[in-house]
This record gives sequence, structure tokens and C-alpha cells, in this order.
Amino acid sequence: MHPSNWHTYDHYGYAFLAVAGTFAAVAAVQWMLHRPRCAGWITSLQGVAPPFINIIGVLFGLTLAFLANDTWSAHDRAINAVFKEADSLRAIAVLSQQLAEPLRSEVRSAVSRYGRASAGEWPMLAARQSSAEVTLLADALLTLLASPKVSAGAGENVQALMLRKAIEIRDERDLRIGLSQTHVNPLKWLGMAFLGFLTLLSVSVVHVDKPRAAMVAVVLFALAAAPTAAIVLIQGNPFQQPTSVTPTPIIEAVLEQH
Repeated sequence: MHPSNWHTYDHYGYAFLAVAGTFAAVAAVQWMLHRPRCAGWITSLQGVAPPFINIIGVLFGLTLAFLANDTWSAHDRAINAVFKEADSLRAIAVLSQQLAEPLRSEVRSAVSRYGRASAGEWPMLAARQSSAEVTLLADALLTLLASPKVSAGAGENVQALMLRKAIEIRDERDLRIGLSQTHVNPLKWLGMAFLGFLTLLSVSVVHVDKPRAAMVAVVLFALAAAPTAAIVLIQGNPFQQPTSVTPTPIIEAVLEQH
């Protein structure tokens, strides 16, 4: 990977930091609890009520839930965009039945060329880029459908519907390109990390008089929080593995025309 494109896969780095940072914080808290020089000060912290954990824990859980919802919502929107784009391609192909040859074949050929190029754009989406060729083919399809010969062959109403579908194709492609270029917001995750660290401290303070119980509690919290945060982070780009949105609907829409 070229150094200038390191940010293409930045969410994997953040996922690693989430796991490594969580367990580093656990180790630091445990070291502090078992340090003889801190024993007197730590003992003075006894008396914090266990329900206190709920306050910070709920804030942490809600923050993580909102971040997860943003990520999975982007994934769902990308899937919907692909299906809508494929449906619009099918609609134009069906409406082209109103045209006589050779104009019908010309429209279907334009649809096919765009669909194949669009499906071939996926590796670029994974790299947070887009294809200029697909843009040109989308422009060419729109120009063809807006031509007087299509209006004369299909009628103004059918042409208007075909143009609407062509514009939808462009809109849905713009949406998936935008979703592919969404990056992790460090400030959001920094806030979540801060709340997670406070939750670790609150769990330790509540069990300060029972070091073994404190260790079990913070480790269980880390095992729950760190992998969950990492799973959310590695899905930062809906067009990258491990849960990549596929161009299959678009490919099927093109194949149906043959």
C-alpha cells in the first residue's frame, strides 16, 4: 500500500488501538491496585456504592451503541443504493421495449456498458476512490435518453420515466461513493475511549477492597468492550472486507438483458 493511501484502511488501525488500548488500561489499573506504595490511598477509596457503576456504564454503552448504529446504518444504506441502482437499470431496459430497432439496442447497450463498468468500480470503492469512466458512461446514458429520437420513439411520458430512472442511477452511485469515503471520526471514538476508561476505574474503585474480584470485573468488561468496539471499527467502509457490499444485483441486472 502506498504511504499516501494509509488512511484508506485507517479503521483497522483504530480497531487494533481499541483492543490494545483497552487491555493496556486494564494492566495499568491492576498494577496500580497491587502497588504497595498506593495501598494506603487506595484503601481510602472504599465506600463507593456499586450502583455508581451504572451511571458511567450506561453512558459508555449508549455511546458505543450510537457509533455502532452509524456504522451499520451506512452499511444498510450502501446495500439499498446498490439494489436501487440495479432496479433502475432494469426499469430502463424494460421501458426500452417501447423503442424500435436499432434505437432499442442502442439504449440497452448503453445500459449494459454502464452496468458492467459500475460493477467493475468496486475495487476502487474499497480504496475510497471512484471511476471517471463510470461517470462518463452515466452521462452518456442520460444524454441518450434525453435525445429527441428517444422522445419520438417512446413518447414524452415514457422518456420522462426513463430519465427519472437514469437520474436515480446517478444519485445512488453518488451515495455509495460518499459512503465509501466516510472515515472514522477520531473525536467520537476518543470520547468513547474516555468513558470506557472511566468505567474501568469505577469498577476497580467499587471492588477496591477485593483485588481478585476487581481483576475479574475489569477483565470481563474489557473482554466485552474491546472486541465489540473493534468489530464496529473494522466495518468502517461498507465496501471493504469482512462485510463488503457486493455488486451482484447490478451484475444480475445487466445479465438479464442477454
